[in-house]
This record gives sequence, C-alpha cells and structure tokens, in this order.
Amino acid sequence: MRIALINENSQAAKNSLILNALKKVVEPKGFTVVNYGMYAQEDKVQLTYVQNGILAATLLNSKAADYVITGCGTGEGAMLALNSFPGVICGHVANPLDAYTFAQINDGNAISIPFALGFGWGGDLNLEYIFEKLFSEPSGGGYPKERAIPEQRNKKILDSVREVAFKSFTEILKNLDRDLVKGSFAGEHFTEYFFRDCKDEKIAEAVKEILK
Repeated sequence: MRIALINENSQAAKNSLILNALKKVVEPKGFTVVNYGMYAQEDKVQLTYVQNGILAATLLNSKAADYVITGCGTGEGAMLALNSFPGVICGHVANPLDAYTFAQINDGNAISIPFALGFGWGGDLNLEYIFEKLFSEPSGGGYPKERAIPEQRNKKILDSVREVAFKSFTEILKNLDRDLVKGSFAGEHFTEYFFRDCKDEKIAEAVKEILK
C-alpha cells in the first residue's frame, strides 16, 4: 500500500511529527509513505484545505496513492474538501476508535485529522494509536463482526450512488479554476512523486496540461 501524507498551511509545522508517527506504524507492515507536504510553515507553496482535497483526489483517482492521510485545524474542512470528489471516501478521525470503526464499517481511502484540537501533551502518541487502529487489519471487515454483511452491502450501495452523483474526475479537473488546481500541484516534490507513481494516463495528461 502506498500512503500519501498531505498537510495544509495552518498545520504544516506538524508535518515531520505526523510523518514520523505514520512511518513508525506502517513501514513495518511493508507500506510506503510518500510525503507531499507542506513540509514546514514557511514553505513557498501554501496549500489550503480545499487544495488538499484536489491533490488527494488526484492521487487516489490516478492510483498514485492507495490511501491519503490529511487534516486541518478541526479536520472538518479537509474532510469536506476530499469528499467533494469522486473516488474518495474520507472520514473525520480524532482518536483510535474513530480510526478503527471508519476503516471497518465505512471502508474508506482517506482520513482527515483535527491537528489543532486537543493536540497537546501526548499528541504524537494519539497519532500513533490512530494509525495502528486504522491499519490494524484489512479494511471493510465490519464492526461488530456480526454486522459485516449489511455494512458491506451498504458500502456497495454508497459506491453506486456516488458513481451516479459525480462527473468523471478528468472533467472535474478541467472545469475547476486553473490557478487553484495548479497551486495544488505546486509542491516541491509533486511532479517527481506523482508522475513516478501515477497509473492513469488520462489523469496524467490532464495534470500535464494544467502544469503548462
């Protein structure tokens, strides 16, 4: 599994702390973490939580990433931004129980963490415990286990509703404000990581056109 980490401007100073907690948990499982930044508060490229959504959706729809870890001050804005796009199911995760139940019941592919709320002493441990529970077992197994079949059925229904509700992702990219999207892709290592890992040629071409 390839996991992308994305930070927006208000919480960019926590990037290295989040990255270390994530890698500590998932790298022993054989997963790869790709850090798309922001890397520090003073980065030249400043991402908003809306741009987090654009970047995350591009990575997930193109299969450049299998999972996205992101957030903002409250976690709400980033969650809403990510869920504005097809191919993304993002949960708001503040604690390990949220992480486990979201993974097992909702079987999503992204989480948004409130990096400013209650993030004091022990905040790094809470992150580790969140990541441990998020990836403790294969996603979509159900909780409680006797509810697995109806929960999996509901997830399939949700997926079918979202297929009807959204346009194709490349069409969305082309119709968004070009400068907004271009800014989402302006991170220091975006082109290096994205074009290396992207598995969808149509999305890759759309991104190349935007970056011209």
